[in-house]
Amino acid sequence: MTIIDLNCDMGESFGAYTIGMDDQVMQHITSANIACGFHAGDPMVMHKTVKLAVENRVGIGAHPGYPDLLGFGRRNMACTPDEIQQYIIYQIGALNAFCKAHNTRLTHVKPHGALYLDAVENESTARAIATGIMTLDPSLRFVALAGKKGETMRRMGQEMGLKVVYEAFPDRAYTPDGTLVPRKQPGAVICDPEEVAQRALDMAKGFVTAVDGTPIQLTAQTLCVHGDNPEAINLVKTIRKILKENHIQVKPMGEKHSS
Repeated sequence: MTIIDLNCDMGESFGAYTIGMDDQVMQHITSANIACGFHAGDPMVMHKTVKLAVENRVGIGAHPGYPDLLGFGRRNMACTPDEIQQYIIYQIGALNAFCKAHNTRLTHVKPHGALYLDAVENESTARAIATGIMTLDPSLRFVALAGKKGETMRRMGQEMGLKVVYEAFPDRAYTPDGTLVPRKQPGAVICDPEEVAQRALDMAKGFVTAVDGTPIQLTAQTLCVHGDNPEAINLVKTIRKILKENHIQVKPMGEKHSS
């Protein structure tokens, strides 16, 4: 039986501002990537989100990004590799403190937004992230883009000795070269639950269809639904339904998901 993880970016509210439907979505996923205060999140939000994950028996991962609250971490920043490494350590450390407070542990690290996309394209960025993770905890899994386009992230993670988990995005459109269509372009974010669920099934089977109809081969061990997608709750419910109907088991990231 095929096994796959279903993750969601969560804890992205800040102060008086609420983003996402974490309390509802958490019931239908197996891993949560929790913002660490740089692109979103704050101490109260981190505490609440970790607590919610523990209550729902959901795996917890750090979701570090650039220090860009105003831009939600989706703007590129001219940071040095050493700065990126220290930002990673700082953010993982902050979330790990909340995990300890709730008698649980981190399982993985998934970069956020522009930092993730920079790691896809830039070897020094990917290496800095992997080094930061390795410095803190070599047992943490490094979430990287599935497919050939994620080769740099995979290689840097494995060279550092980390377990790498390959991720695909059913609610995002793909370019023919295997990366994500920029959010500023029409159709970059997909909100139709049936379409997203079918894409999730395709990804579990080893491919995704690009915007021009090109089939892209990939091996995905975890699927991501974005928590700030207005249809997030319907997306995760429909994905779980179609995966179950096709005898695909959904489980948290674990030994069978990593390489």
